[in-house]
Amino acid sequence: MEKRNYNLEYQDTISRKYVYNFDFDVMHHYMLRAFLPHIKSKDVLELGCFKGEFTKRIQEVFTEIVCVEASDEAIEAAKEKLRKDIRFIHSTFEYVILHKKFNNIIMTHVLEHLDDPVFILSRIKNEWLSDDGYLFLVCPNANAPSRQIAVKMGLIENNSAVTPAEHNHGHRITYTFDTLERDVKKAGLKIEYRSGIFFKALSNFQWDKLLQTDIVSKEYLDGCFELGQQYPELCSSIFLLCKK
Repeated sequence: MEKRNYNLEYQDTISRKYVYNFDFDVMHHYMLRAFLPHIKSKDVLELGCFKGEFTKRIQEVFTEIVCVEASDEAIEAAKEKLRKDIRFIHSTFEYVILHKKFNNIIMTHVLEHLDDPVFILSRIKNEWLSDDGYLFLVCPNANAPSRQIAVKMGLIENNSAVTPAEHNHGHRITYTFDTLERDVKKAGLKIEYRSGIFFKALSNFQWDKLLQTDIVSKEYLDGCFELGQQYPELCSSIFLLCKK
């Protein structure tokens, strides 16, 4: 297994940002909106919190929050903007030891970064998820229209390709519904619900430019979210709600 520098992986490069304003301002809002109907109680384990932008949203929902993050620099940045009672654990998922089970486990745009995703999903099922708990699993979608257009333009070799820039940012796989469901089932988890989050035909950097204008209204964004429920395979991200 290659030795990884998690503090380096989240740094922006010339060709690609690690995260975009589109992620923070649009996707995080609709991810939480998709999660809310399924949340059972007030405790949550967030696997991969980065600098706490999504944690900042869920801290309004959960009273007990534990975050596991591989980058110590990201944890320090997260602590500055979040509730003081949130517990941070600096560790990789492969080695972390948790002494309780959780009714809600959230992993958003993280599984695609892992060297052995099935092993981590197995740890979630066997060690960290309560008997009645839910895993909220979200990954970028290889078949998002924006990505398919990039393939037609010759910018990406195929829908599921991992580009050099993505690899530098820690990506190891680009999931479709069938490959994500394959790994979930290999780990012994059951899929309770499947959906997509936000119909998306533009790339992230195009959305960032668009969001600086008044061209796109809140109603349009809501429409993209609702259309995504109708066509989940054409969404920016794919969402599986899993249980034991």
